[in-house]
Amino acid sequence: MAVCEILSVGTEILLGDILNTNCKYLSTELANMGISVLHHVTVGDNDERLAEAFNTAMSRSDIVIATGGLGPTPDDITRDVCCREFGFDLQFNEEVADNIRCFFKTKGYNMPENNLRQAYVPVGGTVFMNDNGTAPGLGMKKDGKCLVIMPGPPYEMAPMFKKSVEPFLEEYRTCTIVSHEIRTMGIGESAMAQVAGELLDSENPTVAPYCKMGESLLRVSARAENAEKANEMAMPIINELKARLGDYVYGIDVKGVEESVVALLKEKKLTVATAESCTAGLVAKRITDVAGASAVFHCGFVTYANEIKEKMLGVKHETLEKYGAVSAETAREMAEGARLKSGADIGISVTGFAGPDADEEGKAPGLIYLGLSAENYLTAEKLETGRNDRDFNRFVSASALLNLLRRYIEKEI
Repeated sequence: MAVCEILSVGTEILLGDILNTNCKYLSTELANMGISVLHHVTVGDNDERLAEAFNTAMSRSDIVIATGGLGPTPDDITRDVCCREFGFDLQFNEEVADNIRCFFKTKGYNMPENNLRQAYVPVGGTVFMNDNGTAPGLGMKKDGKCLVIMPGPPYEMAPMFKKSVEPFLEEYRTCTIVSHEIRTMGIGESAMAQVAGELLDSENPTVAPYCKMGESLLRVSARAENAEKANEMAMPIINELKARLGDYVYGIDVKGVEESVVALLKEKKLTVATAESCTAGLVAKRITDVAGASAVFHCGFVTYANEIKEKMLGVKHETLEKYGAVSAETAREMAEGARLKSGADIGISVTGFAGPDADEEGKAPGLIYLGLSAENYLTAEKLETGRNDRDFNRFVSASALLNLLRRYIEKEI
């Protein structure tokens, strides 16, 4: 099995100015090809340090993939250093130059002459044309070793990998690895792992637990000669885990609970409206992030002030006076108001203390109430995160409310 090292080049990554998502993407794609990634290394735009990192990578890996540092400015040194150390001379390529000129012409910009620096490519190497930028990717093979260099921007790198680099690496493919994620909410990682039990010891397929913000997941991965066989191996394990975890499972291979909720609302031909206080529209945003949400989402109310809760949602003044804005009673009336004012089939609500400070009454941040109203059904649930992290509390509150909606539809409709 071929082993690979991913070399990320850019001082801006080391400074924390940008998040390096390329490693995650490439590691996943390479694993699917049966190519093991053993090292991730990040190095700044420095000739000596880059040369050292490259030579170390080549000494311990069959394949080195470098991203970043292919721009037209003097600090973009990845191509020059890696080709020099790998023993490949550079020459000007007129086809690449025309591609760069065409890119600028299409955009309606004048091309700076220094962009033609990107048209120098290794003699005897392979050029991967860039459909989304100016810097081409490069591939070289020598003495049983392989070097791939790609642009750093993910919107340039990812399409280039799928179109050109994956076929270039095909000879290293040993198998296909297929992974599926079982997403859960309402059960912690350790409890989820306990329910999975002996299935965690399976070698092929493998089952691995992960903790995410406000939820947990199990990743089932199977290795086989092709995707069809791998899926065939994985499905019995997935079905057994779903049976064991029951209502905790909100979806398989979905990006988030909102995706499952929108699918359920469409399936049942239902509509929803939201009433939000502490989350300030985050629930509505997450629903409408899902393509096609307009078929099921009526509207969202963001009601921070008590008088707006009364005016827009019809929350009783007496309720707010007696129980406060952060209460089960207020959450129920907010949900009811959202449903009745909008005409949606279901109204959902969230009110609470996001933090980081306690409220005037000394109630701790992370105290949240969720409400749901439907015809002949009205409920509220209490959520305590135990955290004084404002962003965490808002995100987890939104997730919990969406999950409350999912559970209601699955059980009651």
